[in-house]
Amino acid sequence: MKYSAIVLDLDGTLLDSNKQVSGRNYNAVMSSHERGMKIIFASARPPRAVKAFLPESFMKIGSFVYYNGAYLKCDHTGTHHHEPIDSELTAEVLDYCLRLDPDIDLSLEVLDEWMSLKEYDEDTVARVKGKPVVKTLAELLTQTATKILISGPTDVNVLIDRFASRLNIVVTDQGSLIQIHSIEASKEKAVARICESMGIPLDHVMVFGDDFNDIGLFEMCGMPVAMGNAVEELKAISKEIKDTNDRDGVAKTLERMIASGGQH
Repeated sequence: MKYSAIVLDLDGTLLDSNKQVSGRNYNAVMSSHERGMKIIFASARPPRAVKAFLPESFMKIGSFVYYNGAYLKCDHTGTHHHEPIDSELTAEVLDYCLRLDPDIDLSLEVLDEWMSLKEYDEDTVARVKGKPVVKTLAELLTQTATKILISGPTDVNVLIDRFASRLNIVVTDQGSLIQIHSIEASKEKAVARICESMGIPLDHVMVFGDDFNDIGLFEMCGMPVAMGNAVEELKAISKEIKDTNDRDGVAKTLERMIASGGQH
């Protein structure tokens, strides 16, 4: 099988524990691109953070899935799409969460703007590559959210019971972060839309990932590759398990594929 596109998750996959792209991973991705393979970066992160973490050359060659698929941008084909949560449902989620816990740590992303009810400490701001705009609750309740974020200990099952039929709810970061999107938003739907615009069959797509939000991609794409540090649920449905993100797991697979002429 010769692969036409490579989908790369960022945190825990392409990025190491210091949120850096290693030299070996960089060279392997660029070599794949130079051999005609399309590169798609698919992350839970917003555009500003992806731009901060990736080299400029990756920004030029890549297509991008942000917010777990709620926003995508492929300048190569002119394909852009936003799949937000409507304002009424956003308000319902916020009201419900605050009734459960008035001190809950929640915030919103609206396209590339982070909004919250409070200021965050410098460590948090540095980690997410941005500073939230502090809004009143009344202001947040009117937003059409790209993503709702809940940090810290929260019973996700309560949220799933109430909203799973209307929203896509994903737990990541070793269970410390709940990410809520439109029911129509997912990495796999966004990647499928980009691949369709490029004329690439999904069984010709190789995907690398490590967390629960990559499961749909692994089920959809022809060659799913789990990192050595991936959650067990992802490893169970992968066709290959590679080394960890701190040991150039992405590069080791791509180098072997390049050596075999783009086949795996």
